[in-house]
Amino acid sequence: MNKITIIGAGQVGSTIAYALTLRQLASEILLIDIDKDRAKGEAMDIYQGTPFLGPVWVHAGEYSDATNSDIVVITSGVGRKPGQSRLDLVKTNVGIMKSIIPEITKAAPNALFIIVANPVDILTYQFVKKSGIPQNRVLGSGTMLDTARFRARIAETYRVGQENVHGYVFGEHGDSSFVPWSLANIGSIPVDEYASALREIKGASFNKDDVEDYIRKSGGIIIAAKKATNYGIGVTVTSLIEALNYDTDSLLTLSSYIDGEYGINDVCLSIPLIVNAKGITSHLEPKITDDEVEKLRHSAQCLKDVISQVEADF
Repeated sequence: MNKITIIGAGQVGSTIAYALTLRQLASEILLIDIDKDRAKGEAMDIYQGTPFLGPVWVHAGEYSDATNSDIVVITSGVGRKPGQSRLDLVKTNVGIMKSIIPEITKAAPNALFIIVANPVDILTYQFVKKSGIPQNRVLGSGTMLDTARFRARIAETYRVGQENVHGYVFGEHGDSSFVPWSLANIGSIPVDEYASALREIKGASFNKDDVEDYIRKSGGIIIAAKKATNYGIGVTVTSLIEALNYDTDSLLTLSSYIDGEYGINDVCLSIPLIVNAKGITSHLEPKITDDEVEKLRHSAQCLKDVISQVEADF
């Protein structure tokens, strides 16, 4: 029995529910949304496809129905409106999370909690500070999607299988994120050396700044084109849940509470973590360059500046 509750049945929440159903990663999926008709419709639509997939019960309900959930995914929040400041958006979504925390922690106090709503690092920090849930059971989706975008871009450049590209995006899921290039490789060959290692160049060379710009702007480009991002994050969160279903350790870049790593304290951002069925078991500090450490500390400070402006709303 593996019960997963998803709070928020919009584009992201419903796509996660659908991907989980396709991958057969839950026996029960509960959708909760302030728009009860939307949650009911999404759940019914997904459930009616299960005769061709497997025995998954997908349904809509209330917080009280989340009892005994193994994993809770929180996607609730609003997108940024034209003319709205980033700070106003943060305050709005902090307010939404503030209303969710007591309801879901009462219903499912023993669950693993995955925060997906944006700004994910701020909301993960809020959840850690206000929920009473142990830190190791609170995970933000963080830069896991950014990392996927990075690997997809490098794979596209050199026309190699995405699974051959290794590397990460550290820091905030936002403007201050960065790629620690010292850790990036293609099939164990450093990315900087890959082109010269080929007898015949298969792809164009790339500019590191352009790659990082692509990662940061991808979400905005997709939203401008189709009004929402849902497939990439849907698959990303589903892969995280798959990792949490097993006792085998997985290394992922997720947002979590940082307490001393790289000289950073009291903030949530993404560095490599070891996760398994117990949640977070270890924070890793792979050796990166001094410049990359400074970029990570800058990202942490950017987040702390926002937190200081909204802390009263927590």
